[in-house]
Amino acid sequence: MSLTVWASACRLKPLRRLQRIQGHMMSGHVEPEVLLEKVGGAGVITMNRPKVLNALNLTMIRQIYPQLKKWESDDETGVVIIKGAGGKAFCAGGDIRAVTEAGKVGGSLAQDFFREEYILNNAIGAYRKPYIAIIDGITMGGGVGLSVHGRFRVATEKTLFAMPETAIGLFPDVGGGYFLPRLRGKLGLFLALTGFRLKGRDVQRAGVATHFVESKKIPDLEKELVDLKGPEDADVSKLLDSFQNQSSLDSDKPFVLDKHVSDIDRLFGSSSVEGILQDLKADGSEFATKQVEILSKMSPTSLKMTFRQLQLGGRMSLQDVLVMEYRLSQACMRGSDFYEGVRADH
Repeated sequence: MSLTVWASACRLKPLRRLQRIQGHMMSGHVEPEVLLEKVGGAGVITMNRPKVLNALNLTMIRQIYPQLKKWESDDETGVVIIKGAGGKAFCAGGDIRAVTEAGKVGGSLAQDFFREEYILNNAIGAYRKPYIAIIDGITMGGGVGLSVHGRFRVATEKTLFAMPETAIGLFPDVGGGYFLPRLRGKLGLFLALTGFRLKGRDVQRAGVATHFVESKKIPDLEKELVDLKGPEDADVSKLLDSFQNQSSLDSDKPFVLDKHVSDIDRLFGSSSVEGILQDLKADGSEFATKQVEILSKMSPTSLKMTFRQLQLGGRMSLQDVLVMEYRLSQACMRGSDFYEGVRADH
């Protein structure tokens, strides 16, 4: 080996070692909690905390909101797609544990989190471009706020939807007071009070999702969405309809609540929570008895708050509902039911 080659090799060894160390550091680097990418003509948001089912935290909210605003005024961006990483969840809710910890010690996170989350929910509701939420997997609480107010919500056979807040001393927030009373009959009130879980095609049948597409077709759907040129809502609607028409999975199964729709309207039609419980007990059917059992496990304060929230929210704009819900959230932070509910739930 010539002296020159040997000298070069000596210099390269430490360099290679440094590159290896950097490589290890890179491979151990912290993944961003939310990915914001421009793909073709689409802005794509991916919640990227699969280990915690893409739970939404303040850092993520603070990244998503300004980017949404930017894309809204960008002529090169035709649509926005929001989805979750990991294959299990779209977003299983807000990072409530962090909020409770802060609330106990008087930190400002409880104010900041709810306020900024609701501002983001309102921006989604008022978005001027087609906004498509691919709710493939668990979609609860905060995840509902990121999807349901958008123009298009695509459920798959893996979708699991619920608003389980009455079980933890909260209420179905993130604009639940707006969209739940607008579902057919008393279905929204039933879902809000009991935390009943809807799965797959039933999420669309209930009106929470606008479309149902089999999960194996989602990559193709995304590809076609990003290829759309300056689309209007009608163009996106047409594309989603065509994918829905190709998705026959579970189409022969009836809606899970089909035989209870008239019962729900009748039994949840009272003007108070006490009245609903009275009607359910008096009815005595298997379905009614089951609901009494479920409601007896919920926070009584939460049930009453939720009932009134939906009663008022049915006549309010989304923005006014979110202002009301912010005030309610802060009242919950001052009470004990919420902290006890979160402790029991974990």
